[in-house]
Amino acid sequence: MSRTLSFLSAAGLLTTLSLGVCAQAGEIEGPASAEPAAFDIRRAGIAIDGSSLVFSMQTEGEAGAQRPQPAGQLGGAPVWSYVWPTSFDPSVVGFDREAGILAFAVTAHPDFDDTPLFDEDGDGDAGNDGQHWHSHWVVLVEDDACGAGALKVRDIPEGASPRLPKTWPDLPILIDSPGWHPRFEEDRLSVRVPFDPETELKGVRFDAVTAALRVNASIHSPLLCVTDVFEAAGGLSLPGVAE
Repeated sequence: MSRTLSFLSAAGLLTTLSLGVCAQAGEIEGPASAEPAAFDIRRAGIAIDGSSLVFSMQTEGEAGAQRPQPAGQLGGAPVWSYVWPTSFDPSVVGFDREAGILAFAVTAHPDFDDTPLFDEDGDGDAGNDGQHWHSHWVVLVEDDACGAGALKVRDIPEGASPRLPKTWPDLPILIDSPGWHPRFEEDRLSVRVPFDPETELKGVRFDAVTAALRVNASIHSPLLCVTDVFEAAGGLSLPGVAE
């Protein structure tokens, strides 16, 4: 519980967890061990490769081996995730400027599909793939309705017309489903994410978090809250720098 509160509270926006020495440029190491082992961060990084970023995470156990049990319905549905909060302004990927903390996430959630443009398992049905690991951009903000100082994926109020990416999955939250495929190899997870060539990638700051979220049981605002943190490398202080 203390790990969750230190990350989710407003004070958790400062470094609250001890940070290991970087294994190499562009990487950060995780703190004490976490459970489950598939979400225990050993190290994480963002590497610049031309006009792309390669997001990576190494875990103590087999990365991606564990997924949440289904709730059987959308209300109360669990979401497990590997997350890289960044210093990017959300406008870089198509949201409004200064809308919140832009984070890249790899998620799995067996009760619903939020990548309507992509058929992850190749079975001809693009609407049944939520249980497979897939990628998102999300905008995170604080909301006490999720718990004291807790974070959520920012809701879109009824009647509002925020700027949204072309691959927004038609959900009332600031989320994008760009279709970049995560790769899992034993204890490693990586995703190559292309950007417009003019986007400045050098120096972007990042953190590494593994977390659980949950859909509101009433399916109303707040729709998707962070409910537990398996591990957080820097307490949202963004100690890493992409290189």
